[in-house]
Amino acid sequence: MLAALPLMAQDPAPSQLLAPTPPMGWNSWDAWGMTIDEGGVRATADYMAQHLKKFGWQYVVIDEGWFIPKADLGPHPNIAHFTMDAGRLIPTPDRYPSAANGAGFKPLADYIHSLGLKFGIHLVRGINRAAVAQNVAIADSNFHAADAANKADTCPWNADNYGVKDTPAGQAFYDSAVKLYASWGVDFLKVDCISDHPYKGDEIRMISLAIRKTGRPIVFSLSPGPTAVEHAAEVQRYAQMWRISDDFWDHWGPWPKHEWSQGLKAQFANASKWARYIEPGHWPDADMLPLGYLGPHPGEGEPRHSMLTHEEQRTLMTLWSVCRSPLIMGGNLNQLDRWTLSLMTNPEVIAVNQHSRENHAAVSTDDTVMWTALAASGNARYVAVFNVSDRIQTMEYRWGEVGFTKAPRTVRDLWEHRDTRAGDSLHVTLAPHASVLYRISE
Repeated sequence: MLAALPLMAQDPAPSQLLAPTPPMGWNSWDAWGMTIDEGGVRATADYMAQHLKKFGWQYVVIDEGWFIPKADLGPHPNIAHFTMDAGRLIPTPDRYPSAANGAGFKPLADYIHSLGLKFGIHLVRGINRAAVAQNVAIADSNFHAADAANKADTCPWNADNYGVKDTPAGQAFYDSAVKLYASWGVDFLKVDCISDHPYKGDEIRMISLAIRKTGRPIVFSLSPGPTAVEHAAEVQRYAQMWRISDDFWDHWGPWPKHEWSQGLKAQFANASKWARYIEPGHWPDADMLPLGYLGPHPGEGEPRHSMLTHEEQRTLMTLWSVCRSPLIMGGNLNQLDRWTLSLMTNPEVIAVNQHSRENHAAVSTDDTVMWTALAASGNARYVAVFNVSDRIQTMEYRWGEVGFTKAPRTVRDLWEHRDTRAGDSLHVTLAPHASVLYRISE
C-alpha cells in the first residue's frame, strides 16, 4: 500500500487565472510604514480613482500594522494589544473607525470598491503569539491556537507570530483567517516572511488553498525575497506575485547602514534571472516603486523625496515595465509632484508592462543592458537600453542584435513621444544611470 501524500501535496492546482496582466496599484509601506489610518487610505483611494484609474492603477493595499492601536505604534509594538478575533488580526477601531462593532475592513473595502478600485491587506505569515498563549478557539473548527502553532518557528525579523503547522489544525487556522478577510471584500493579500528568510512552502500552499476555499478572486503576493529560482514551479502554482529581491528602496548602489536593502543597479541581474518565468497570472515582483514623497512616516529612513535622480527614476520605470514586474507605487499619492505623475501616467510605457511578450535581457555587461520584447500584436518590438555605468556612454547595435532581419521603418521614443526614421543601426547616447525605451516597427 502506498504511503499517504503529505496533506498539501494532495491539493490540486488552482484553475482560475488571476492577474492576467501585472497588478498595478499602491501600497502604504514606503510612505506611511505602520502608521496609516482610515482617512489616509480613503484620501489615497480618492486620488487613485480620480487621476490614475484610467491608466490601469487599481489596487489600494494597506501594509503592516493595521491591527495596532495608535498608542502602541512604535519600534516594538505590544503584541498583547493587537486587535484580534479568534486569533485572527482585525483592524484597530481607533485608527479605522468604520471597523468598530465587528465590521472589520468591510466598510472601507466597500468604499474603495464603489470607486471602481480593489482593496488589499498585508499579513506576516503565522498565528499571533498572544493568541497561542491564550489558546483561543479557531473559528469554524474544533481546534485551538496551540494546535496550529509551531513554536519552534518564528520569522527572523518579526517575532510577533509563530509559524503554522502543516496539519488539519494549521489549515483550519488559515481557512478561518482568509474566510474572514474574504468576507470583508479583500482582493489582494500580501503575506510576508514567506518566500525567503526562510522559504515556507507549506504555508504558501496552505494560504493558497484557504483563498480558493473562499471562492473569492484574491491575488496572493509573496514577500519579501529573494525567492530562490529553484522554487519557481511552486510559487507559480500557488501565487500570482513573488518577490525576486529583498526590500527595494530609493538608491542606485549600496545604501550606507542598510546592507540588506536592494539598490536599483542590482535589480537588473534579478530581473534577468526571472525573465523566463514571466507569464499571464504569474509575475516575478521587483518590489514597490519608491517614487515621489516618501512620508510622513516611511517604512525605512527619514521622510524624504525619492533619493533617485530623475534619470534613475525613469530607468526604474523602464526596467519594471520591460520585465513586466507588478507596478505597486509606494510614494504618497496625495503629495504627488508633476514629474512623478508623468512617470505613472504614460500609456505607451504602461502598455509595455501590461501587454508585451517574450521579454528578456538581450545584452548584459558591466556597463550596459538591453532588453527586448514583442508587442502584444503585430510586428513591433520594444527595446530598452540602459547605461548602468557612472559615465556617459554611446552604444550602437546592429539591427540583427535587436531582433530585426532588416532595417526597420520607425523608431518611437516612448518617454518623449517622438518618432524618428531608423538609420543603419540603433545609436544611443545616455547619461549615467539613464535609459531609453523604444517601440520599433518594420
